[in-house]
Amino acid sequence: MRKVKPARKLGRTAAHRKATLANLSTQLLVYKRIETTEAKAKETRKVVEKIITKARKGTVHAQREIFKSIRDKDAVKMLFEDIVSKIGDRNGGYTRIIKLAPRFGDAAKMAVIELVDYAEAPSKQLPGKQDRAKRVKGSKKTEATATATAE
Repeated sequence: MRKVKPARKLGRTAAHRKATLANLSTQLLVYKRIETTEAKAKETRKVVEKIITKARKGTVHAQREIFKSIRDKDAVKMLFEDIVSKIGDRNGGYTRIIKLAPRFGDAAKMAVIELVDYAEAPSKQLPGKQDRAKRVKGSKKTEATATATAE
């Protein structure tokens, strides 16, 4: 009889999968909201929720245990100072996964994973992304809006 495996393999070796989930977890703690595939988001949720639960203890031992998986001092510092103070009183459920439209190139299922109490307003763009008119220097749209606001 076939038994269900407990975790997704994500098409990677064990070491590559561990590194991918560690990187996604770090980015989620730093930026509070990331866009990734649905399968990676669901696996990242498992990792991050366990990390936040450990961080709620606030001990040096917990810091060292978390630093084994997240090798970023700033992210660990932010976790213990900001994140735990905001969502430390919750009994689990620290993350939320919102499904998005499929990716254009390969039609992969996409999702946004975010920390629950950090979602100020749902926006279409993630931090660090700009629309094309702002990136292109000397664009006609930016010149037209500049003259319209000056008038």
